[in-house]
Amino acid sequence: MKISLIHNRVGAEDSLDARDVLQQVAVVSEALASLGHEVVRRSCDLNLEAARRALAEAKPDLVFNLVEDLAGFGRLIHLFPCLLDALRIPYTGAPAEAIFLTSNKILAKERLLQAGLPTPAWAGPWPAAGTEWRPGVRAAKWIIKSVWEHASIGLDENSVLTTDSAATLTEEMRRRCAMLGGACFAEEFIDGREFNLSLLAGPDGPEVLPPAEILFAGFTPDMIRIVDYRAKWDEDSFAFRNTPRTFDFGPKDAGLLGELVEIARRCWHAFGLAGYARVDFRVDAAGRPFILEINANPCLSPDAGFAAALTRTGISFAQAMARIVADAGRNRPPSES
Repeated sequence: MKISLIHNRVGAEDSLDARDVLQQVAVVSEALASLGHEVVRRSCDLNLEAARRALAEAKPDLVFNLVEDLAGFGRLIHLFPCLLDALRIPYTGAPAEAIFLTSNKILAKERLLQAGLPTPAWAGPWPAAGTEWRPGVRAAKWIIKSVWEHASIGLDENSVLTTDSAATLTEEMRRRCAMLGGACFAEEFIDGREFNLSLLAGPDGPEVLPPAEILFAGFTPDMIRIVDYRAKWDEDSFAFRNTPRTFDFGPKDAGLLGELVEIARRCWHAFGLAGYARVDFRVDAAGRPFILEINANPCLSPDAGFAAALTRTGISFAQAMARIVADAGRNRPPSES
């Protein structure tokens, strides 16, 4: 099969989180080639007309979609798959509608509530963008998060505050808005355990891979337990070195893990996901799970959670890529008559 592997354009001056896509391009290209596919790698930017011409010239059977943003804007992530839909070219991963819905964290939370799935209360966004202000709980610990950007952009220990004042919350959102991609919201902070569950498409539906928990090893009681930007990207930081991942659990966690697996599977169907995905959770002191985010096309880097879950399951990276490609083939758009 002739596969065009398309990723967002990045340069040496871009941040570590942006340049991570090049690692994904390398390992995915190698895996696809090992499966016998002809792989052509290209980058994509805001010039979608150039992308259209390149695709028309390449005539791929399939696009492996690794576009994570356009021109550094995560809120534009859905535009490239929209182009592929218009051109009737099949592509891997979630469809454009699911990518848009999950990229806007407030829209995602509203869909979760409609589906009867648990997610923390929230307030915002700021600035208001046609979404009703939801005050959530009156007195709570809050975390200020980007509406659109992922990779923990703008998150640090100062992102969490305790207040029962809407004015205070609004001012904090206004103050942090620029560092959070220009739009942010406040989410009730669930002070507890953090889990993520990866999913992989299969012939009989999605397979939920083994649950992983992020441990906050070495964190003192006064430290905020979050996976912030440094925990993900700054290898020299305390947070990076002290947030290991574990797949090992005792019998007492069996009920909770079963509940997380079922919720993750329900998320796949509620959002119309495809190919592969990851669902991030927090679990409070009472053992109640809350969905933080749906990652429609999660990171495929060798050190990321999805690859770790594959290893734990005994699925090789190449086998996973084969399943993702097969799922894209099953979801091939109808030909024009």
